[in-house]
Amino acid sequence: MTSNTRYWFLIILIILVYIAGNFALLFENDSAQFAVMAMRMVQENDFLNLFKGTNEYLDKPHMHYWLAALSFKVFGLHDWAYRIPGILATLLGAYSSYGLGKLLYNSNVGKLAALVFMSAQTIVLGAIDVRTDAVLTGFTILAIWQLTKYIEEGSLKAIAIGAFAAGIAFSTKGQIALLVIGLPIICHMAYTRKWYAFLNWKVLVALMVFAIAIAPMLYAYYHQFDLHPEKVIRGKSDRSGIFFIFWEQSFERLSGEGIGKNSSDYFFFFHTFLWVFLPWTILAITGFGTKIKALVKQKFAYDSSKEVLTIGGITLIFILISFAQFKLPHYLNVTIPLFSVLTASYMYGLYSLNKQTVMKYLIMVQYFILSIIFIASCLLCFYVFKIDSVFTYFILGIGGGIILFFALKSEAQFVKLITISVCASFMLNLVLNVHFYPSLLKYQGGSSMSKVVEENNIPVDRIYKIGKEFTWALDFYNQSPVKLTNIEGIKKNNNIWIYANDEELEKLKVSRLEWDTLYTVDQFRITRLQGRFLNPNTRDKVLHRQYLVHIN
Repeated sequence: MTSNTRYWFLIILIILVYIAGNFALLFENDSAQFAVMAMRMVQENDFLNLFKGTNEYLDKPHMHYWLAALSFKVFGLHDWAYRIPGILATLLGAYSSYGLGKLLYNSNVGKLAALVFMSAQTIVLGAIDVRTDAVLTGFTILAIWQLTKYIEEGSLKAIAIGAFAAGIAFSTKGQIALLVIGLPIICHMAYTRKWYAFLNWKVLVALMVFAIAIAPMLYAYYHQFDLHPEKVIRGKSDRSGIFFIFWEQSFERLSGEGIGKNSSDYFFFFHTFLWVFLPWTILAITGFGTKIKALVKQKFAYDSSKEVLTIGGITLIFILISFAQFKLPHYLNVTIPLFSVLTASYMYGLYSLNKQTVMKYLIMVQYFILSIIFIASCLLCFYVFKIDSVFTYFILGIGGGIILFFALKSEAQFVKLITISVCASFMLNLVLNVHFYPSLLKYQGGSSMSKVVEENNIPVDRIYKIGKEFTWALDFYNQSPVKLTNIEGIKKNNNIWIYANDEELEKLKVSRLEWDTLYTVDQFRITRLQGRFLNPNTRDKVLHRQYLVHIN
């Protein structure tokens, strides 16, 4: 195995990447939207009602917003404060991955699982572009670990912690949390034949703890929706928040009803996995195939040296979410802890069985991934967005020197396999967090315009819009939502500012409204990148403009 010094050095490299990304601007839509929703709670001192802009929000439970609001209360309304709960949940996920790996295998597998989890691409990205999945992932894997520990050891403390973690996860994103927790646990119990573990009085204690954990969320839903059947939510009245979270939510996601459909591709998550688990993708796929082959060979007969919690959980979750009509890459985040334990156990098996030839080929694969990331990093730094800061050169130069040292260093194959993999993650995300994202976010109109507002002392309570498009970044960085109006409303007011896009500015011109000041910023939907935007020669052709005009 790797030495403690090397292990913690690699952990520190990844943590430094997290820290570097923590000070980036919030991304539209989800991160900025959720931050604004939590900001409203703090500003209006209303923690029971959830709103998306001016609309009642039924889609997700309250926990993520409560945690963000608590962080705002403690640290103030800052983008980095919004990210703190998500980063803490990610660290909890890493520790729980360690705990589950240690429980199912040994402490070496656990340590490696935590490292794999923290350096997986989607987890690093999820700590910067924070959505509900960060909290969900951290608490689902905590619940899986503790409930598995209860099954193996019968610990009352473990089942209580597991039930509490399941309650927090359910209060974050609803039924999907219980499925993600339940499916691996069922697989484990079926394989070990330990069904009797849940025929115990301690289960009643767990149910009580779970009920207490979800009670605040249920009360908030009841207060906002069940007490007000006259409210029309997504075209329906008589909406029960409690019935929604216990029954309707998952069916709406599977069918696309209410939230819409964006993909009927049943293999969406299979090809998405290829990048979300970088740089460990090939190791994970190889490990998954190897373990499946071994289980089939022994006809799934119980073997105390093997487990199906990770394999079974991953397989069933993949099948389930693949049938959803609304899919996004970060939906895979909840599977990453299971993949991390599986990958770590496979890699440790190579080490303990001294499979030098296999490790040799896998190291070659990881060098190839590192080289692809190096080429991509060079393109990002010297073509897509050229580095124009000495400080950025300095930071990336130090990072590059560290990677070059370990890439050329002669050492044991297992140590090399782990180190090269982490170096690939470190290189990619250092470039993204230190250079690419700061450059990219200059094209996010709302956050750019907020700087114009601040520099020119424009009163935020006098800014309006005539379109129905959300303005999350501008809302958050102004710390005041842009108000909605119309042409007639503008004509009745003096000394107001209108935030508009090209089409809306044309409406102002057609309406013969006059302005004496106009500010312009570039606008691009930065979370939907495309080749023509990344190509600096064609970027202007896909850019839009956002305007702030002073109506006199």
